[in-house]
Amino acid sequence: MFFAIGFALGINSYIIPLLNKALDISSAESYLVIAATFSAFLIFGYPASLVIGKIGYKKTMALSFIMFAVGFYLFIPSARMESLPLFLLASFISGMGNTFLQASVNPYITILGPIESAAKRMSYMGIANKLAWPIAPLFLALIIGKEVDSVSLTDINIPFYIIIGVFVLLGVLALLAKLPEVKAVGEDEDSAHDCPYAANKTSVWQFPHLLLGVFALFLYVGVETVSLGTLVDYATALGLANAEYYAWIAPIGMVIGYICGAALIPKYLNQATALRICAVTALFGSLMVVLSPQDLSIYFISFMALGCSLMWPALWPLAMTDLGKFTKAGSSLMVIAIVGGALVPTIYGFMKDFAGAQNAYWVCVPCFLYILYYGLKGHKIRTK
Repeated sequence: MFFAIGFALGINSYIIPLLNKALDISSAESYLVIAATFSAFLIFGYPASLVIGKIGYKKTMALSFIMFAVGFYLFIPSARMESLPLFLLASFISGMGNTFLQASVNPYITILGPIESAAKRMSYMGIANKLAWPIAPLFLALIIGKEVDSVSLTDINIPFYIIIGVFVLLGVLALLAKLPEVKAVGEDEDSAHDCPYAANKTSVWQFPHLLLGVFALFLYVGVETVSLGTLVDYATALGLANAEYYAWIAPIGMVIGYICGAALIPKYLNQATALRICAVTALFGSLMVVLSPQDLSIYFISFMALGCSLMWPALWPLAMTDLGKFTKAGSSLMVIAIVGGALVPTIYGFMKDFAGAQNAYWVCVPCFLYILYYGLKGHKIRTK
């Protein structure tokens, strides 16, 4: 399921430069595809938590794959009609599927075992997720059999039919899988005393460490999407041959980080320390991307990605700790925060048009600074 999330998002890294060329639109307009995908998180993050409460985690996971399939199907008439609005609608519906899948699998993995080792479990999931990002454009390139510069919009039809079939099959498998329903400590009213910090709270807005974590996740998803989703476009802007091959730079850095997280957390590193180390690493990478020579700068995106690797695994358990009966509500806020993947890359697109592709990566620096603050102090803040 985490592989499917990464694959669905990785498709954008191939579609963006294709739309940029085929429809003769600006970078900012082409990056609206990512914005459309992630805007679904803002609209459906809370409804997804309500659906989970009604039908459970497993059925919600199965439902999400059907939404994915519908969204992917709409890419085919979008290509035939060469319609940017229809592409955006297709991306939005695909984003709906992603919202419901993220809303179910992330809290599920977080509360499936001890909260202290959640980042370790998330790291295993992250390996599957991030390896899928570069596989998506490579799969499209393999099936289409052309260089990105030679591809026409209708060439995507056959690979998308294959993708639709696979996602429908995944939905059936999710429904048949023997996944137990799980609950967080103190989530039920009759066991609220098991989480004393949350027992006397009356609203999810009374958890400052959660709200600060939601904003940190908002920024993190944005900069991670920039590091993963702009590589093919950036390589194309630099005039590099076989631009789609550069899609591997960021996922390799992330997978290295996930392997370290699986090996070191919680035995040698706690989740907050891992977040701080990653924030500093990502800051270094983003500064080097904008300050180093162009022919080298693209490789420093791997350091940005390495830094991003353990942010998701660390931010979820740090923000979700001590929520008790507000676990599902807190989870819905975290899912809504994924809309950061719509805003930050869109800002990147505008900055690319205004200041150039390399300077556009400056947008990542303040984001990583805030995440460093959350790792240092923000996650510790509690109310009485």
